[in-house]
Amino acid sequence: MRPEGARAWLARADPAAKLVAALLVAAALIPVVDPVTSGVPLLATAVLVPFSGVPRRRLLVAAGSLALMGASIGLVNLLFGETGAVGALGAVVRLLAIALPGVLVALSTDPTDLADALVQRLRMPERPAIGVLAALRLVPLLAAQWRSLTLARRARGLEAGRNPVTAVAAVAGMTFALLVRAIRTGTLLAMAMDARAFGTGPRTHARSSPWRAPDTWLVAGTVLLLCGAHALSVALGTWRPLFR
Repeated sequence: MRPEGARAWLARADPAAKLVAALLVAAALIPVVDPVTSGVPLLATAVLVPFSGVPRRRLLVAAGSLALMGASIGLVNLLFGETGAVGALGAVVRLLAIALPGVLVALSTDPTDLADALVQRLRMPERPAIGVLAALRLVPLLAAQWRSLTLARRARGLEAGRNPVTAVAAVAGMTFALLVRAIRTGTLLAMAMDARAFGTGPRTHARSSPWRAPDTWLVAGTVLLLCGAHALSVALGTWRPLFR
């Protein structure tokens, strides 16, 4: 049985390194559509999942969403595409290979650590970095507000039941109400940040974002993996660019 630190290796990596690795995967896989080139990074990312430190329940929810998305894309390409089953498989694998690293980065990274890494390591201006932090912190609040809206409609006897038209209308109304709440919350948050002089100049940092040797290995390993995936696909004769 591995110690807890080994299981959470990806969670302890610097957010800047994880973000750079995910962007490298996306940049390398967007121009190609064959399943081999995308399959190698997808397999490598799947191997890293047990080391992400993400709770199993959150992983299952994310995996279910990705599986539904992949199945939808594959079905559309199979029915209406011009490349047949191979092209549909390539689209699914490519989509999952691009999306899964981003999902792992989001689930295994604390928003505050991400903001610190954006400013200290990637040299992003502080105003958009703090904006990213605020947006990520507000996601659970929006989820709680959506649940409150659902309970409020149920208490008033406005449930849609089994009528799909009523259900669509109810979701549209709740979405508009949530949008209004989000705008009000964002306005109050922006006023509070301006009152505290966020974004007006250099600021000190309560915590540092250290770049360690494993972070360098993560980025370098990603580059080598992507080069190997393209080389393997070329050797097998399956490499196919998006535009040709």
